Amino acid sequence: MNNEIDKNSEIAEETKSVIQEKTEESPVLNVIKTRKKKKEPFLRGGRGQVHVKATYNNTVVAVTDLNGAVLIWSSAGKCGFKGPKKATPYAATVIVESMIEKVKNYGIKEVDVFVKGVGAGRESAVRAFSNHGVMINVIKDMTPVPHNGCRAPKPRRV
Repeated sequence: MNNEIDKNSEIAEETKSVIQEKTEESPVLNVIKTRKKKKEPFLRGGRGQVHVKATYNNTVVAVTDLNGAVLIWSSAGKCGFKGPKKATPYAATVIVESMIEKVKNYGIKEVDVFVKGVGAGRESAVRAFSNHGVMINVIKDMTPVPHNGCRAPKPRRV
């Protein structure tokens, strides 16, 4: 009986020493955390993309690189508009004016504009970009269009 207890305690001590050696050598514990570097924006020849989402309630404008990674964004609510004023054409021009300086800091001179939605800020956001010296190459309407939609409910039987 005592022999078994001695063997068990010896095995336990050996496993403890092996575990301690492995943890001291383990590269996982000695890893120094490093910060991820921010990726450089992919702007070939000073070219970028502008995504305008104009709904009945708000207008959101985002400037992205050619891969679609967002560089700058702004909305009517962020610029201080509240309530129904957020969906106006004036709010869309104010959004673009607040972004123009940052766009030029990135070196963007040409943009492809993708417009989505049916709000009033669609046209005025595009015009504001062209009025501030940013050349527009393409204007593409990306508004989702329903095609036959979901199945209608069955007729009610009375």
